[in-house]
Amino acid sequence: MVVAGQGRSAVCYECIRVLNQLMEEDPPPPPAEPETKSPLVPRDINANLDAYVVAQEKAKKILSVAVYNHYKRIWNDANPTGVELEKANILLIGPTGCGKTLLAETLAHTLDVPFAVCDATSLTESGYVGEDVENILLRLIQAADWDVSLAENGIIYIDELDKIARKEGVNRSITRDVSGEGVQQELLKIIEGCVANVPPQGGRKHPHQEFLQIDTRNILFICGGAFDGLEEIVSRRLASGVSRLGFLAGGRIQEETQNSILSQMVPQDLLEFGFIPEMVGRLPVTVALEPLDRNALMRVLTEPKNAIIKQYQQLFSIDGVELEFTQDSLEAAADSAVGHPTGARCLRHIIECALLDVMYELPSLKDVVRCVVDRDVIEGNNTPTLVTKSGESFNLSLDRELKSA
Repeated sequence: MVVAGQGRSAVCYECIRVLNQLMEEDPPPPPAEPETKSPLVPRDINANLDAYVVAQEKAKKILSVAVYNHYKRIWNDANPTGVELEKANILLIGPTGCGKTLLAETLAHTLDVPFAVCDATSLTESGYVGEDVENILLRLIQAADWDVSLAENGIIYIDELDKIARKEGVNRSITRDVSGEGVQQELLKIIEGCVANVPPQGGRKHPHQEFLQIDTRNILFICGGAFDGLEEIVSRRLASGVSRLGFLAGGRIQEETQNSILSQMVPQDLLEFGFIPEMVGRLPVTVALEPLDRNALMRVLTEPKNAIIKQYQQLFSIDGVELEFTQDSLEAAADSAVGHPTGARCLRHIIECALLDVMYELPSLKDVVRCVVDRDVIEGNNTPTLVTKSGESFNLSLDRELKSA
C-alpha cells in the first residue's frame, strides 16, 4: 500500500510503520530548562566598573554594595518574608568630568537593564513651561523598547540635580520656585515609588489622552551633580566644631578638610544647600567623587576598554594605519586637562585637535602604515610623523604634496 503526498511523491505503508516504531522506542529529549543568571555579587560589579572607570575606588565600592542591595530588595519583595526593605536611591557628588555619568551607564550595562539619562534643568513643576517629571519615565520605557515590565527594573540617572536646589530669597508666600523646590516636590513621588501615568508621546499631559502606567518602586534612581558651593558649607560646619586655639589651628583645619571635604558631608549640609528634607531622605546613599589628577587622566586615555586612545587606534586601523602615542604625548595631554573645568571630558577634544590634519589627509595618502604622535603634536607645535612601507618618515606640514596621491 502506498500513501500519496503532494505532487508526485509517495511513501509506502511499511516505511511509515517502521518510522513510527522508531519514534516510539526513542522519544525526543525533554526541552532544556532555561538558564538562570546568577546575580552579580559586589566584587563582580566592582570588577566590571574597574574595566571602564578609572580611579574613584571608594565610590565604586559603595555603588557596588548599593546596587546589590537594591536588587536583593526586589527579590525580597517577590518572596515575602515579613520584613519590608526600603528603597535606597543614590546621590553622586563630584566635579564635572570625574565619571558620574559613566559610573551610572556602566552599572546599567553590567546588570543588563534598561538605562535612561535626563537633565534636571529641563524639568519644571506641572502646569509650567518645560518638561513634566513623568517624561523621565518615558525615556526609560523607550530604552526598554516599550516593554513596561522590563523598564520597571531599570536605572534612571538624573544629572544636574544640584540645579534644582531651592533658590535663596524666594518668598514662597507670593511666588513659586517652579524650577527648584517645585521640581523636587514633583520628583519625590516617582523616586520613592508610585504608579505613574506617562504620556506615550511625551510633552504635557492632556485630560483626554491615554497613558502608560509604570510602577517605579523597583526603578533605581541615581542622581548626580557638581554641587558647587557645597564644599564651603561642609568646611564651615567642620570648622565650627574645631578649637581655634594655637598657632597651627587654622592650618590643621585646612589640612584635614581640603583633601576629602565632600566625603564628610552629612544630610544637614544638603538641607543648607537648598534641598527639601523629603528629597534628602529619598537619597540615603551618598557618594563623593574626587577630581581626577594627572595620573588618573593618563590612565583614562589608555586603560579602560573603551579608552580614547583605543578608539582612535581602531579608527586608524580601518585605514590600515597603526597609530602610536609616545609616553610624553600622553603626559602632555594629561597636563592640558589638569584643572580644566570639564575634567576628563576635554581629553577627547585634545586628541581630536592633535589628529585633525592627519585624519583629513590620511585617506588620500599612499603607502602610510604608521602614525606617531609625540608631545610637540599635542602642544600644537608639529603634525604627527607618518611612516611609509619603505620605512621613510615625514610630516604633513613639511612634505604634504609630495606624499599625497
